[in-house]
Order: sequence, then structure tokens, then C-alpha cells
Amino acid sequence: MSGHSKWHNIKNKKGKADAKRGKIFTKMARKIAVAVKEGGDDPDYNPALKAAIDSAKAENMPNDNIERAIKKAAGEGDDGNYESITYEGYGPSGIAVMVQCLTDNRNRTAPDVRHAFDKHGGNLGTDGSVSFLFDRKGQLGIEIKEGMDPEVVEMDAIEAGAEDIRTEDGGIEIITSPEDYQTVRKNLEEAGYEFVISEITYLPQTTTVLDDPEDRKKMAKLIDQLEENDDVQEVIHNWENDDEDDE
Repeated sequence: MSGHSKWHNIKNKKGKADAKRGKIFTKMARKIAVAVKEGGDDPDYNPALKAAIDSAKAENMPNDNIERAIKKAAGEGDDGNYESITYEGYGPSGIAVMVQCLTDNRNRTAPDVRHAFDKHGGNLGTDGSVSFLFDRKGQLGIEIKEGMDPEVVEMDAIEAGAEDIRTEDGGIEIITSPEDYQTVRKNLEEAGYEFVISEITYLPQTTTVLDDPEDRKKMAKLIDQLEENDDVQEVIHNWENDDEDDE
């Protein structure tokens, strides 16, 4: 089943990415800071920090920036106390949306998130209203480059301990249980692979296609507005977006 269109989104995103590069680095630095505050500044002993660094590297965040974020957080500079909050809601036509935030002021974040839903034909739900439609998984994406044989990559991924493998155009998506994520990643890294996706996230159990072009437009705008928000780390949804024409 290739329900999840993360790969497609990634390709679209990389195109828009340069404009958002600074924003992405800011979000990654925040994620690193929270991990350091919660579990110390040594990634070998802090799995959350290790995962945050992996995600930052997959986004091409320079090592200097990563080091600086770790040092700043470890130095207890007044970097605000960020808490992790997940908002759940519905996009147009009942698309399930989870918005993962790291914020130092939920009185600022909550109205912003609510406003985005209201403005684009969705509505904010209660805790637990959509999370049961998603599974917590590790996810790794490997780009198929010139001279790479997808079948070999798949075999390597299976040997590394992958739970599921999805081959999309131009890439291979590797799904693991959250517990096996670091081991699978390490095995593949040692086999010489690099990752364009590297995260522990939520994946939808099933996805929904939006037939109405107006709904598709609203859904794309909802995601964009949420992602524009510095407090928002990740927008997770079950929209099967196979539109090549991104607006």
C-alpha cells in the first residue's frame, strides 16, 4: 500500500524549500533545544536529541548551526521554555490533521492554529479526535540516484530491519517501528546511504482523495499557513495529494 504521499510532498517541498530554509532551521534549532533541555547534550545518551539532529541533517542544516543550537540550549541561555503540544482537527471534507507544535506561549499558538483551520474550511477538534487514525512510526527516505538499483536498496533496508518499504518515483520510503528506528538508520548509514527524510512521526492508516478542486486548494492553503507558523513543527494529515499542479 502506498497510501502516504510524503514523498510527493517532499519533492514539492524541496522546490519551495529555499524560501523556507531559514524557517526550517529555526524550527529544527527549537526541536534540538527542547531535546537537550529534556535529556542532556550528548546524542549518544539522548535518543530525542539524536533524532532531532538526524532530522536537521536530512534538511541540510549545517553542522555549525546544529552545534550552536546544542550549545545554546546546554548553556541554559534564556531560550524560553518550550512545551510540546499537538492540536487535532479536520481540514475540508473531513481530512484528518495533526499539528505538532513546540511553543513557549500556548496563548499565542492556539488561536493561530484555530484561525488557520477556520479560514480554510476546517475546524479544530478535541484531543484524540483524529490521532487514532495515525500510527507512530520511524520513517527514512532514500533518494534513488544515478546508478543505484532500487531492488538492492530494498534488500538492504529489509536486512537493516525495516518493517515496510514503499518505492515511489525517484525514492524509497522505509518504515520502521519507533523502537527500531535508530538501529535501522544506523545499519543503512553504515551501508553508505544518506537520507532525505529522517524522522519519527505519525503516518496515516488510510488516506483520502479530495475530488473538489476548491477543497484541494483550501487544504493546500491550510497546510501552508500552519507551516508558516514558527511554533508549528510538523503538519501531519491523511490527504492523498497526487496533484502535480501545485496551485
